[in-house]
Amino acid sequence: MILVAGATGQFGSKVVEYLLKKETQPSEIAVLVRDIEKARQFEEQGIKVNVGDYLNEESLLKAMRGVDKLLLVSSNDKQAYSNRTTQHLLVIRAAKMVGIKHIVYTSFIRNSGFERSSISAFQQSHVDTEDFLKDSGITYTILQNGIYFEMIPVFVGADVAEKATILFPAANGNASYVLREELAEAAAYVLTSQGHDNKIYPLTNNESVNFREIANSIGKAIEKEVNYISPSSSEFEATLTQAGVPEMYITALTMWASAHEQGALDQRNNILEKFLTRKPTSLQQFIDRVYQEQP
Repeated sequence: MILVAGATGQFGSKVVEYLLKKETQPSEIAVLVRDIEKARQFEEQGIKVNVGDYLNEESLLKAMRGVDKLLLVSSNDKQAYSNRTTQHLLVIRAAKMVGIKHIVYTSFIRNSGFERSSISAFQQSHVDTEDFLKDSGITYTILQNGIYFEMIPVFVGADVAEKATILFPAANGNASYVLREELAEAAAYVLTSQGHDNKIYPLTNNESVNFREIANSIGKAIEKEVNYISPSSSEFEATLTQAGVPEMYITALTMWASAHEQGALDQRNNILEKFLTRKPTSLQQFIDRVYQEQP
């Protein structure tokens, strides 16, 4: 029995979809959800729906009984220590108590010296979870996922085609973007194949790109030259503040822009390609899909 946590989210739901495509029987799949009303489609497919909360040990113990393998999808809670890390550790403790044999954990890529990056708190949460999982005695597989392609439209802004300008303080920093759905497909592969015991897999693209290249790719898709401007962080924050963007979004955007500039997201390998048995989606393929479909 495979239990997929966070199955109503965009990542977890795709993992379930790919498990079924890989001919895993619905009776061998269970999902862990907080709201059963959002999981009716799984019940209709013959998949067992278990209600549980990452912060409720009793619900986790009940939901995990009879499970052999758990996909622990990292919490999307923004508070790295007060919530996210605590949630992950509670899940791992509960899994050990009920005798789960194998945990596959969705972590995040990092390079040496990550402690000095703008996303260090976010990455430290994953480090602490990984360390706790390794020390738990449970067989583990850690998927260190790259940054999603789906973040690019967020970073460049909804009006990039109209303004033909990207304003983002990432300088010339590179990042290896990957499609969320392909990371979900890779997770399903790991869950249904052998040879992954106590392995750590950084899952990135074969290419790493900067925002000048992103601007060029968008320009090709919309048949218009798109400029890239990298202001200072303070200038960027002032511009967004003047435009009425909420402070929490300004802080997050600046943080991720700095991570690009610092090289914190620049990592390339072919592990994902091996799992998919094809090349991952490229930058231009993603950009064409998003911007050529727009009116």
